[in-house]
Amino acid sequence: MLHGIERLVDLVGVRSSALTGADNDGIAVALSTRNVAALASTDGHFAGTMRDGQTIRMARTIGVPLRYFVAKMFHGPFLVTADRMDTIYDWCVSQKIGWQFDPTYTRMVPAHYLTEIEQIGCPDPAPVYTRFWEPTVAQGGDDIEALGVAYLTAAYEATKGWLATLPAEALVGIAFSGGIDSTSVLLLARQAMAELGRNPDQIRAFTLDLHDGKGADAEQAAKIVSDLGIAHTWERVTVPASEYNLREAITCIEDYHPLDVECAAAGIALLKAVRERYPSLTYFMDGDGGDENAKSYPLEDSDLTLSSILRNPLLYQEGWGIDAIKHSPTYSGGLSRAYVRTFAPAQRYGFTAFSPFTVRSVMDKAVAVPFDQILNGSLQRLYSLKGELVASGVKHVTGIEMPVSTKRRFQDGARAAVAGDTENNTYYKAWRVSKAWCRQVFLRQWEDKLRAAWEEQEQLSGNFVPGVLEPLLQ
Repeated sequence: MLHGIERLVDLVGVRSSALTGADNDGIAVALSTRNVAALASTDGHFAGTMRDGQTIRMARTIGVPLRYFVAKMFHGPFLVTADRMDTIYDWCVSQKIGWQFDPTYTRMVPAHYLTEIEQIGCPDPAPVYTRFWEPTVAQGGDDIEALGVAYLTAAYEATKGWLATLPAEALVGIAFSGGIDSTSVLLLARQAMAELGRNPDQIRAFTLDLHDGKGADAEQAAKIVSDLGIAHTWERVTVPASEYNLREAITCIEDYHPLDVECAAAGIALLKAVRERYPSLTYFMDGDGGDENAKSYPLEDSDLTLSSILRNPLLYQEGWGIDAIKHSPTYSGGLSRAYVRTFAPAQRYGFTAFSPFTVRSVMDKAVAVPFDQILNGSLQRLYSLKGELVASGVKHVTGIEMPVSTKRRFQDGARAAVAGDTENNTYYKAWRVSKAWCRQVFLRQWEDKLRAAWEEQEQLSGNFVPGVLEPLLQ
């Protein structure tokens, strides 16, 4: 390997959102000096990459994706980082090494780990991971109201802290389904705006309706904002069902997990329409992460069991873990992987997205809930628990009795139900897709791109060095 050559290309730099305890420069210093304690002392979101000699260090939280690819240039490894696969690919093409690229060879930096890679040449060593978020599990007591108050108070402080960083006159959109998480975010945001001395009506709620005014979420949302007396701050966003484009969603999020693809397709339809209505709107909130924190996804449509989610307390946030056989280096796992369903559509349409439920101080309170003790083996108790926790917390923070709606996924609620039956009707099932189909679309999209790279007239070898006619040998 030739020495004296810079072998790191960072295409995005240090980024952050609602970051406290450090600024971007502080994150850069912590990465450069391997100061894990400094990373741990922050809250909010960040992602960054720095070099220290031959060591590359990367770290991120859930809210800011970070991905890398090891190419071969100038007779050695060349590490490229960005937030997207196609950004890395485009750079490789610009350097005439697009033929080396494979999307499945890129790696997602797993959330809440310092990731270190030594650039020493072939064979490239495996990354070394060090955790910087160490939550205390199941030590919060079994008082439901107290648990809910702790959880939502943390969410309120995260919400208020983020809003305080925005221009005082800024409008803030909320993806509002009328479900538990989005309703709580709406009420917390309005309360925070009032305490900041701003107009709570600057918080604007938007509900996607893909079926001519008959979408289940739209009907639910209309009733909730009416009951709360804030219907004047809400808009139904009705778009043609054809705007729900799964192939476009796969391109946008660069992933093929079906539920995330479906969610992103709905998010793209909503954000595209909101952008057309409000060209200058910049900030958008949602309740992403709320289901993960409360473990409230239906187990009936997955291969998970109650035992598996209780024995793996960070399963929904981080997946099975970096050492698990099911861990995907290409994608990581849990919300660490899935948050692109929010981040990528928002990025595409020029929004800055934020959910308080993805912040570590908030997740701390969720992980502290002793689910095993409270549930006592009952799946139905799991499904009812989130509503109790969140409603009690919202009441404490805002004084408002929050309506608690039945669990429904964002992408499902945007569609119409036939006689209220969203589980069995044909119209509903027509929207659902398999992982095999999504993966096939993903691979075919990349096949077209990679074919173009392979057909380039000029392709540089990893051994090429400017000014040297013959390849160098080690």
